[in-house]
Amino acid sequence: MSELIQEFNDYRSKMNEKLLADNNKIVKRIFNLDTNAYAPGALDVKTKELLGLVASAVLRCDDCVKYHLETSFKEGVSKEEMMEAMGIATLVGGTIVIPHLRRAYEFWEALEEAETK
Repeated sequence: MSELIQEFNDYRSKMNEKLLADNNKIVKRIFNLDTNAYAPGALDVKTKELLGLVASAVLRCDDCVKYHLETSFKEGVSKEEMMEAMGIATLVGGTIVIPHLRRAYEFWEALEEAETK
């Protein structure tokens, strides 16, 4: 697995464990709500992940973008689908999203490379 992907996942896992171990009811409920929101429903998981990706890019949350990119990749989203979604995010969010688009593209390439190894 790419160092970029591994570092992100390791840090995210470590900090999530710490946050949840703190036993804060509000934080636990938000985490649970987030998990349930992306479960299959009227919309499939792939669509929900792309929606999350667009929203995260517009909000300029690189951690969120990486999370949704990795999950989208695992759900079978193609590079073309991801780029179309990121194009919409850039249109909606404006040119300030371009640095996040660059980092998203770099992370997607790392996901593709990790899959071929």
